[in-house]
Amino acid sequence: MRKNIKTTEAIFPMPVLMIATYNEDGSIDVMNAAWGTMLERDYVILNLTETHKTVQNIKARKAFTVSIADSAHTVQADYFGIASGNDTPDKFAKSGLTAKRSENVDAPIINEFPLCMECEFVEYQDDEYGCGVIGRVVNTTADESVMDGDRVNIEKVSAIAFDPYTHGYYKVTERVGNAFKDGLQLK
Repeated sequence: MRKNIKTTEAIFPMPVLMIATYNEDGSIDVMNAAWGTMLERDYVILNLTETHKTVQNIKARKAFTVSIADSAHTVQADYFGIASGNDTPDKFAKSGLTAKRSENVDAPIINEFPLCMECEFVEYQDDEYGCGVIGRVVNTTADESVMDGDRVNIEKVSAIAFDPYTHGYYKVTERVGNAFKDGLQLK
């Protein structure tokens, strides 16, 4: 028997994405965004409203980075979701994290998060079913600590996912199958 649970944001896992930009004064702004994904092979889409300082920065700078949050930095990732850049302009400094300037876009790369996509701003959609920020990925970097040769080992990334049912964070670490291969058993 199934039970109605009155939860509409019921997709799990939801990514924990760190969206980083520069403020007008060159300081760093980071926000936690669980509502984001790949739109196409080299495009990301982030369901963010224009009230976010980060969105204002993206539109002004025409660039942003998207990092995958990891379990070692859950506290900082959560902080970036509860402190607003609109009223806490120094929230990145308070996090204790460090960053470097992207060589490809006008946005910071947070050193402590192991995966980062550097994005050019494409457009902002704000109509009835608009999805917010769309960006084109121009480069992706990975810390050597999460690499096996030339490939990212997602188990080493120790990415976290957001649980909309209980508002928890969970580590995404165990490989359970092979995409585009295991299902061939049923053909």
